[in-house]
Amino acid sequence: MKNITVIGAGTMGNGIAHTFAQSGYRVSLVDISQEAIDRGLATISKNLDRMIAREKISEADKTETLDHIETFTSLADGVKSADLIVEAATENLELKLKIFKQMDEEAPADCILATNTSSISITQIAAATHRPEKVIGMHFMNPVPIMKLVEIIRGYSTSDQVTQSIMEMSKKLGKTPTEVNDYPGFVANRILMPMINEAIETLYNGVAGVEEIDTVMKLGMAHPMGPLQLADFIGLDVCLSILNVMYDGFKNPKYAPCPLLVNMVMAGKKGVKSGEGFYDYSESRKAEKVSIAFKN
Repeated sequence: MKNITVIGAGTMGNGIAHTFAQSGYRVSLVDISQEAIDRGLATISKNLDRMIAREKISEADKTETLDHIETFTSLADGVKSADLIVEAATENLELKLKIFKQMDEEAPADCILATNTSSISITQIAAATHRPEKVIGMHFMNPVPIMKLVEIIRGYSTSDQVTQSIMEMSKKLGKTPTEVNDYPGFVANRILMPMINEAIETLYNGVAGVEEIDTVMKLGMAHPMGPLQLADFIGLDVCLSILNVMYDGFKNPKYAPCPLLVNMVMAGKKGVKSGEGFYDYSESRKAEKVSIAFKN
């Protein structure tokens, strides 16, 4: 596999495109919005500049990586020569099913279709195609160029050959692929999201403040980032979406989103991406100042 198409130029999509391009693959980056593509390419360029500043790559490496990326606003044009497509659109089932139907129609017959979903059923996505044996989950972690883990999720019909091929390719990207089965939330979010939700419940019930909760988890549990800061980084809307998928999938009340999380997303307080979540990001993208809503 040499030709990779990435659907979606947002945070995850541009990170995935960056990672494949830096590893020598030819990448087609597809998004319906030219503005999103431009932002994605600017992010890739900025992240490569950071690597140059840390003396991890050279200017020539940056140029070569960017030369490996071609952009498209038409999905049909972007997938016509793909060996592997990685879908990295918004975590929305209807949207993903629509994209996979189109990918199935437009991509070469032997092309593998992967999704970067963090919680949605691979089996359900695969059922929207005529090649369920070639559909697999590749759940990268954010920021993609830095984080080593890739959750490889087999759907009910995913073939051994496709699974092995994607496992080997992930290793060539310098990642550590970890195979898991297809249940809501997989492994990463099945464990992480209830922890984040419980941290929000702890705040909601007035047990402690934002900084206090994050401090306990950072200093007491050796987490590099507190759960409320991490929720802001992931996106509170994404956390809510994942919890809803898990709640719907298991019908277990322990996965029910905290009312505070629901209200914050409805109010547009989505974390770093919106400028405010549990912390205020109006002056810095770092969690330096607690949101005014949570000050004592």
